[in-house]
Amino acid sequence: MSYELKIAWRYFFSKSKQTVVNRINRFALIMVVVTTTSLFVVLSAFSGLKEFGLSFSNIFDPDFEILPEKGSYLNITEETILKLESIPEIIAVAPEIERKVYLSFKNKSQIAILKAVSEKYTSVLNIDSLVSLGDWLSFKGPEAVVGFGIAGTLSLGIYDYNNFLNITVPRTGLKGQLNQNFFKTFPTIVSGLYQINEDLDKKYMFSNLKFGQNLFNLESSEYSSIVLKVVPGTKKKILEKQIKSNLDKPFNLISRAEQNKALYRMLNTENLGVYLIFSLVMIIGLFNVIGSLTMMILDKKRQIKILYALGATQKGIHNIFMIIGMLICGVGGTIGLIIGISIIQFQSNYPFILVPGTNIEYPVIFELKNVLIVVATLVFLGAISTAWALKGLSKKKIK
Repeated sequence: MSYELKIAWRYFFSKSKQTVVNRINRFALIMVVVTTTSLFVVLSAFSGLKEFGLSFSNIFDPDFEILPEKGSYLNITEETILKLESIPEIIAVAPEIERKVYLSFKNKSQIAILKAVSEKYTSVLNIDSLVSLGDWLSFKGPEAVVGFGIAGTLSLGIYDYNNFLNITVPRTGLKGQLNQNFFKTFPTIVSGLYQINEDLDKKYMFSNLKFGQNLFNLESSEYSSIVLKVVPGTKKKILEKQIKSNLDKPFNLISRAEQNKALYRMLNTENLGVYLIFSLVMIIGLFNVIGSLTMMILDKKRQIKILYALGATQKGIHNIFMIIGMLICGVGGTIGLIIGISIIQFQSNYPFILVPGTNIEYPVIFELKNVLIVVATLVFLGAISTAWALKGLSKKKIK
């Protein structure tokens, strides 16, 4: 062990005769602990919120989606769908039709997005498990599953055979005769209500594929998209290559992240913003390290003179106080991380913080990535603050 490390270690753990110096040193250590804990807890909480937010898209959006490169519909035969199902990376395949429709019930109405799906759809997405009132589609006739938001707006109930939900869409193929009705309306029964979140619940509804094809006057092989469930970790380029060898039509393959670009961008931007804000808080906290080292240098002035007299170099004296600065950051950071990890684990196992206004536990996630971010930030900012404190340390000034 070098003499710089031995002396730094002794200075770090020894008490000064000056009470104010001891208080400043303790306060600097406490501030490092507090800022480290705060940064780690906030990053872990935001990781939890991010996963919580994305969990809705994981439920509602498929791993990948095949869309037409041009136009609104893909023309794919059942044979081609079976070929897609045989691709090793694909677990399940399901066609769907997605279009806007006009809903009316008694004297109320609203615009919604209809997803007409096949029986295979629940193999791709477990949307049927989210039906909290009534039943999922039976695929035996004109029926619909709507969100609680739509049901609330239209005052819908389930299995109301006396009052049908009317779905209205524009007619296609008309030549503009004035005596023709430009819209057609199909009555349907609401078999179930699903609940995911407020935004999705008031926007989407589901019906069976044949009903959708009849509603929009489509052929049995015409679909808006093909949704896919794939083996976890499947790369888009590999999957795209496999699909091209089985699908002879131009298409676009869209991942879940691409389907929710705005959401992912917003979450990443917020994550960066939170990190920068709490890094600034850590910088403010590390000003105490600068103050602590400055006071320690003044307090150890006599000992430093003795070290110079014994042959210590300018670099050696700098190294002593650089090590002390890093010890303050290292010890404080370690204690801060231990406290932060303990808080996160306790919240995960025994939730004591709830989302305001709800009974939902505040989501937090322990990630090694967050530990590394905190450590890297503390090392970087700690080195800068320590170097700043030693900027004025010189043999002439000590004398």
